[in-house]
Amino acid sequence: MIVRPETPSLSPHIRALLCAAFPTTAEADLVDRLRQDGDVAFALVALEGDALVGHVVLSPMSAPMRALGLGPVAVAPSRHRQGVGRRLIEAALECARADGWEAVFVLGDPAYYERFGFSVAAAAGFASPYAGPYFMALGLNDGIIAPRTGRLDYARAFQDLS
Repeated sequence: MIVRPETPSLSPHIRALLCAAFPTTAEADLVDRLRQDGDVAFALVALEGDALVGHVVLSPMSAPMRALGLGPVAVAPSRHRQGVGRRLIEAALECARADGWEAVFVLGDPAYYERFGFSVAAAAGFASPYAGPYFMALGLNDGIIAPRTGRLDYARAFQDLS
C-alpha cells in the first residue's frame, strides 16, 4: 500500500470512496467544499495497486495556535480493520509536523484516536461547537499545546454538516 498526496484526477474516485464509506453524501460534499474553498492543508490517499482504498483530509482551523482539523478519514468498506486508516492518519500527522503545525483536533471515537496520542483532556479547555466527550486534540510539539484555552472553529464547510 502506498500513501501519497491526492491528485485532481483522483477526485471522482475519492468521492465514490467517501460515499461508500459513509451512510450519506455529507462527507463527500464536505471534501468537495473544502477543496472549493481552498481549505485543504493536506489530503492523502492510500492506494493498493491502482485501487483507491483510503483518504484523509487535514484542514486549517481558526485557533489560538497553528491548528488543523483531522477528517474525514475514509477507508473502503472491504479494507476495514487492515491498517489503512492507521497508515493514513500517521502519514497525515507527519505531514502536519513537518510543515510546522502545532496541534490537530478531531471529533471521533476516543477508543480509536487515543492510539495516535489524541486526548479529550487536551481539547477540554477549548470552546468549540464540538466540545464534549468525542472532541480530542494532539499537540505536535512533544504533545504540548499552547495556549491550552481559546476559541476553535473548523473551516467554514463544516458549518453545513447536519
